[in-house]
Amino acid sequence: MRTNNNPVGDYAEWLVSRGLNLELARNSATGYDAIDGKGSKYQVKARRVSLENKSRLLSPIRKLAEKDFDFLVVIVFEWDYSIIDAVEIPHEVVSEYASFSKHTNGHILHLRGKILKDPRTRNIKELLSG
Repeated sequence: MRTNNNPVGDYAEWLVSRGLNLELARNSATGYDAIDGKGSKYQVKARRVSLENKSRLLSPIRKLAEKDFDFLVVIVFEWDYSIIDAVEIPHEVVSEYASFSKHTNGHILHLRGKILKDPRTRNIKELLSG
């Protein structure tokens, strides 16, 4: 674990950096968690579901309009940390599916339904599992 944050997020960032060959950003980097060799920035979000809570609601995405990242990578873990879904979503696609919440002062996104079937998203589960 590299931060004092929820270990699910740190684990997801490590998996994504390893699976996509990314360099993790400094903990103080704003709006992104990793960067690739071409300079594209990746924000990583993770959610661990359980028998009691199967929600796929992600933590708020802050300052979406500022485009601090090029891709959002989302991993949904089972209770035992096996991967249910792992997708790479271009920023413009996130903007189409996320909705602003005044209450959280950020954009809200559920990883379910149409966004999982959108041809602009990329399933990366196999890259992270092996």
